[in-house]
Amino acid sequence: MKSRESLIRLKKFQVEEKRRKVAQIETTTAEFERMAGDLDREIAAEQERAGIHDPGHFAYPTYAKAAMTRRDNLRRSAQELRTQLDDAKAVLGEAFEELKKAELLDERDQMRERVAESSREPSELGHFGLVRARI
Repeated sequence: MKSRESLIRLKKFQVEEKRRKVAQIETTTAEFERMAGDLDREIAAEQERAGIHDPGHFAYPTYAKAAMTRRDNLRRSAQELRTQLDDAKAVLGEAFEELKKAELLDERDQMRERVAESSREPSELGHFGLVRARI
């Protein structure tokens, strides 16, 4: 039984590790989206300040161009993280299923032990009753 308990502890650790990874990816994605939103506001403010909204215009603010590039990179990274998140969630689901299987096997083994013990007890009591009757 020790090996089964160790297996369950290992599976629980793996599930928690996968959950942390999912949470980390979600947090990073949200942070990238927040930063991209901040850059959107900065770009709009810079365009309003300069009075030029066309990125192709020769006098378009350099800062706005750089911010647009950074915003686009952040959004691309966030999209890639969403793909990783989907994969991480799938791996988490598999790890959770493995944990449940190990727990069910352990529960089944414990049930068998209880049944075996309960079936032994009456016969042992019967034996003690016969021994007591002979005395």
